[in-house]
Amino acid sequence: MAEMLDILTAAPFWIAVMRIATPLILGTLGVLLCERAGVLNLGIEGIMVAGAFSGWLAVYGGAPLWVGVGVAALTGAVFGLLHAFLTVGLALSQHVSGLGITLLATSLSYYGYRVSFPKVDTPPTITPFAPMHWLDGFPGGGLNVLAAQTPLTLLALLLVPLIAWLLYRTPAGLAIRMVGENPQAAEGQGVSVAATRTAAIVAGSALMGVAGSFLTLSAFNAFFFNMVNGRGWVCVALVVFASWRPGKALLGALLFAFFDALQLRLQTSGIVNVPYQVYLMLPYALSILALVLVARKAAYPQALMKPYRKGER
Repeated sequence: MAEMLDILTAAPFWIAVMRIATPLILGTLGVLLCERAGVLNLGIEGIMVAGAFSGWLAVYGGAPLWVGVGVAALTGAVFGLLHAFLTVGLALSQHVSGLGITLLATSLSYYGYRVSFPKVDTPPTITPFAPMHWLDGFPGGGLNVLAAQTPLTLLALLLVPLIAWLLYRTPAGLAIRMVGENPQAAEGQGVSVAATRTAAIVAGSALMGVAGSFLTLSAFNAFFFNMVNGRGWVCVALVVFASWRPGKALLGALLFAFFDALQLRLQTSGIVNVPYQVYLMLPYALSILALVLVARKAAYPQALMKPYRKGER
């Protein structure tokens, strides 16, 4: 019990929680924007891979780090535009389109890496974002934990209230929620369902690209295969856990990151002598349990996954 308490009260543990949570926060916010507009985007896993690769490649080629983040966002936006064309413009299956985007984006990224570095066995490295040590001088443990993070973590945290304000305090947010709940009513009020859904998908996919870039420009300093490692699918589940609300999305991402950071430390501490696979399973099992308990009462957007054709009733 004392060893567990030592783990939970140590600053490095909470630093790890914030680092693990950052791409989940960004990715979950991206999925939330898409689904609030009524479109499921299962392309997130591939978009994160593409964002990770394109942002890292731009920085490796000499671009500044923030330009790399912008390149990752633009890459995500392009795949989002393709997904919007297939699901909004052509009204095709959102499931099939999303999975196709994941396969396409992942394959193109891996192919691009092999073409760019055909004879390299060890991934080339870059100089990633540095921690925000300028916050070290402020009192309070919370700021000290934040000081050990990079600016992308601060960006992710700031985006949570910003997107909440956008969705619930602006006409654009009202339009997004309207087309996700009742597109016929939105059309009757003069709102373009196609344009609103497309904009939400492109913006959400750009955030997914930034989520991927965090892995190569902040958490690590290189691109390697399978580095996204299912984080995109976790984000899709976290949106349901969050009941499509940005604040609860932050809570869900931190909860999953807490379990993940805990299992890493339990493996090395030897507090409980069990196979390491049990520890690897722990964050997913506990997240599924939390999802089951919360999702039954979740109020999902009524038009989610329902294609809309103008003029149809």
